[in-house]
Amino acid sequence: MSNRMDKPLTIAGREFSSRLIVGTGKYRSPEEMIRSLDASGTQIVTVAIARVDLERKEGKNILDYVNFDRYLLLPNTAGAYTAEEAIRIAHLGRGAGCGEFVKLEVIGDRKTLLPDTEALLEATRVLVKEGFVVMPYTNDDPITAKKLEDAGAACVMPLAAPIGSGRGIQNRLNLRFILETVSCPVIVDAGVGTASDAAVCMECGADGVLMNTAIAGADNPVLMAEAMRAAVVAGRKAYLAGRIPVKDYAQASSPQERLAAQK
Repeated sequence: MSNRMDKPLTIAGREFSSRLIVGTGKYRSPEEMIRSLDASGTQIVTVAIARVDLERKEGKNILDYVNFDRYLLLPNTAGAYTAEEAIRIAHLGRGAGCGEFVKLEVIGDRKTLLPDTEALLEATRVLVKEGFVVMPYTNDDPITAKKLEDAGAACVMPLAAPIGSGRGIQNRLNLRFILETVSCPVIVDAGVGTASDAAVCMECGADGVLMNTAIAGADNPVLMAEAMRAAVVAGRKAYLAGRIPVKDYAQASSPQERLAAQK
């Protein structure tokens, strides 16, 4: 019998009842974004702060549509290819009133958008010392995950697959190793394509899932947001319940010995 007990997702002392984090990019309209966020049940939303018109030269920006009282706004450093760029973007977010939380991205390759882990560690150390709550997007390597935790990261966010690929989790074993290696929350980030992908991540024991394209790029983003919300909840419950062992051969649902005794 599983002895796992559920508890809220806690990051830097803040508790969240939802384990789904949702991005704000790629929607067809701000109205569609708001309805999708609402349908997802999320409490944390990410914004690529370097791509926001903070001076509002062209009217409203995306920050004008997000309810700061309802959601924790998580600015991310998307577009940074060096530690210095990521640190600068993090400061832009804080200067814009987004608070101390930051989703840290330092990309190392323009084709795969895989992280530069050396630069990621460097930026994490600097931002933690400057009082940021750092949530780093990283590869699915338990060694890097442990180094990030030791550097002060509030959680680690390993990819399931390359950003926007929709391929779902590619290496469950590495996710298990990460979960065994760190004590901070593990939030799967990038590569989720549909609800079953999110459920699998949660069934593996992840503390949460972050996604953007899977919802925003769907034919019906609001409906997909509802599906993702349900999948994350179902996956978490399945993890807590404890799945049956995987076997090579069939095992009858009704014990054969009991049936034989009744004859």
